[in-house]
Amino acid sequence: MSCRSLVALALLALVAPVHAADSEEGFASLFDGKTLAGWQGGKDGYEVVEGAIVCKPKGGGNLYTEKEYADFHLKFEFKLTPGANNGIGIRTPLAGDPAYVGMEIQVLDDSSDKYKGLKEWQHHGSVYGVVAAKTGHQKPVGEWNSEEIIVKGKQVKVILNGETIVDADIEKASTPKTLDGKDHPGLKRDKGYIGFCGHGAHVEYRNLRLKEL
Repeated sequence: MSCRSLVALALLALVAPVHAADSEEGFASLFDGKTLAGWQGGKDGYEVVEGAIVCKPKGGGNLYTEKEYADFHLKFEFKLTPGANNGIGIRTPLAGDPAYVGMEIQVLDDSSDKYKGLKEWQHHGSVYGVVAAKTGHQKPVGEWNSEEIIVKGKQVKVILNGETIVDADIEKASTPKTLDGKDHPGLKRDKGYIGFCGHGAHVEYRNLRLKEL
């Protein structure tokens, strides 16, 4: 093969699209980058724009995977707009509020002035109402953040931009009661759907990939 051909192949490799799941052993993509195939529920509140799932302003609702998951390692990227509020439902059924009938990992613009009075368990990355996340690790609004959610048995771990912000046993964290003092029957579930919990704010997600544990 000529040097010119080798250079051409090298350039082609550089510009060819690479899906994150392709290079991570055991991970499978949850999103094809073009459609909402593989998702169910509130599809009218979401759209696909430039390779990202976008929660529409004044839209949203709950968009769920078609498959249920028990123990898993989820990786994704997200981008916020000022004051945005969303969430990642895990081990949740299709009906009810995921924060209570399942679990909700908060997705929130912690820097917004309108959230100055939040409870500690309402900040980004928290297991809503149950475990408070460490703050201060989000990138500026408008930039892409990377996040990982690892769920194994009763242990939930959340990694934001390389920093572990939650690592807790949800059974211990909810004994004798949860931080918000409310009933969270979803903490007893061992499997369920993964979903986006939209609250009428523009939030984008991309590079969603998952490995079952």
